[in-house]
Order: sequence, then C-alpha cells, then structure tokens
Amino acid sequence: MTRRERLDTIVKVIAENEVSTQTELQKLLAMRGCNVGQATLSRDIKALHLRKTVSDNDVYCYFVGRPHEIQYNNIFAQSVISMEIAMNLVVIKCHSGMAPAACKILDDLELEEVVGTIAGDDTVFVATKSEDYAKNLMSTLTWLKTRH
Repeated sequence: MTRRERLDTIVKVIAENEVSTQTELQKLLAMRGCNVGQATLSRDIKALHLRKTVSDNDVYCYFVGRPHEIQYNNIFAQSVISMEIAMNLVVIKCHSGMAPAACKILDDLELEEVVGTIAGDDTVFVATKSEDYAKNLMSTLTWLKTRH
C-alpha cells in the first residue's frame, strides 16, 4: 500500500469510527489490510494534522484537519499546475500570482519533510532533507492536491 493510499485509509477509518487511541487506529487499519507501525502511524497523524475533539457521543476521538484545511486544499489545488522532484527539491509550478498562496499553505502545514520554502510569482521551491524526503513530500502534496 502506498503512503497516499494509507493516508486515505486513515481518513476513511476516522470518518467512519470514533477512534480514541493510536492503538485502536492501528487495529482498525489492520482490519483493512493496512499493517502500520507506531512510528509510521505517528508521522501519518502529524501529516494529516489529526486532532482530538469530543464527539456527539462524548467520546474524545480523532478528527481530520485544521479549521481551514478544506479551504487550504481548494486554494492549493486551484493554484498548482504541476509538481516535480529535482533531487532534494520539490518544484511547484503555479498559475501566475498564486505561488505565494501555495507556499504559505505549505508553511502552515509544518510538514516534517520541509526544510524551507521560497516562492516567486508562479513557482515554489521546497527544500527537503533528502531525496527520500522529497519523494514523501511529493506523495503528500499530490494527495493534498487531489483532496479538494
């Protein structure tokens, strides 16, 4: 299972269940054929910006995202034309004038793979720690772009 598929599965599991702990989430993922270790699950929870809140049933459980995440997904998806990896960089081509908005969204996500970002008018350069981090980031950004 790819990282993107795993992240999508996590979101589905949380949407369908009141999940209170990582252990519970691991078990529910395993039931769907997604066996994931605790460290990977912790990174996925951070990447998805999962938070806990009290549900309608008074259960303290995970939910997806920050309050403005849907708006961010739409802005990012509408801004980005293409993305490409160049060694440890991810180069994001945007519609004219939209690179600063896309860059701000990336900065706000506080992704662990990102060392720094810089935006021009229509291009964002994202520096990562390594080529592997760039590949992981590309997977996350592709997922973000398709989730609008």
